[in-house]
Amino acid sequence: MDIFLQQLVNGLTIGSLYALVALGYTMVYGVMKLINFAHGDLVALSAFVGLTIYTQVFGEGITSLIAVITVFMFTAAVIAVVGVLLERLAYRPLRTAPRLSAVVSALGAGLVIQNAIMLIWGPNMMIFPSNLFPSTIWNFNGIVITFTQLMILGLSSVLMVGLYFFINRTKMGTAIRATAIDQDAAKLMGINVNKIIMIIFIIGSSLGAVAGLFIGIYYRGVTFDMGWMYGLNAFVAAIIGGIGNIPGAMFGGLMLGLFNALISGYISSSWAETFTFVLLIVVLIFRPTGILGEKVAEKV
Repeated sequence: MDIFLQQLVNGLTIGSLYALVALGYTMVYGVMKLINFAHGDLVALSAFVGLTIYTQVFGEGITSLIAVITVFMFTAAVIAVVGVLLERLAYRPLRTAPRLSAVVSALGAGLVIQNAIMLIWGPNMMIFPSNLFPSTIWNFNGIVITFTQLMILGLSSVLMVGLYFFINRTKMGTAIRATAIDQDAAKLMGINVNKIIMIIFIIGSSLGAVAGLFIGIYYRGVTFDMGWMYGLNAFVAAIIGGIGNIPGAMFGGLMLGLFNALISGYISSSWAETFTFVLLIVVLIFRPTGILGEKVAEKV
């Protein structure tokens, strides 16, 4: 039972990170019907940018709440700008082109970002300082919870709930939902579709930046090519939950994190990736649109 509860905590932690990244995929797909394969590399870029901001501005020996908040805010701002540039340069010129062209452009953009990270920071693993967060550990009858895990779970929950209410309870959120349903009709209603697309890239990239920093803090080591692994898992999570569906991305991320943690705890961590795709296949057999996805009639 202790193993189950411990893996439950670990699974919710990594699942929260998958959910944050999956939201970037699902928001872009919901509005543009585009799989932004470069999103995972933006997550990796955020870890390196955040580490550089911390070491260059504050120094490795300095830790404070203000420093951590500043690093998260500046990193999110930088990655949001990169996300907007990505949309403007790689996706907008191909908006009326066949979907395959945009997919190839996304893959190419991801490779550009990945190689840029390698050229700027080098191919070797970089290590996050261990003192960014307090080393406090709580032990509840053998169930260990660290301060870092608590921060990941808490902040991820706040961001996901905040995004849900932003999309469903604000005027801008209504415009985003209208654009996702029909861009042409949204334009006729006076909605600036280009602005909406820019906003979803800002939000998605910022959430990915938070996830990237948490990945670096939680696992300590970051590499230039880690975006592919985390991006792929988050993409699978988005599909499992129902891509294009925001609650689905949250649910899918948490579900995949729990599933991987239980496989690692009871079978082997080396089999976690294999069982991830087994889960994906099973879900798609019974729910082709994802667990929370809905069938949408094709326009003809």
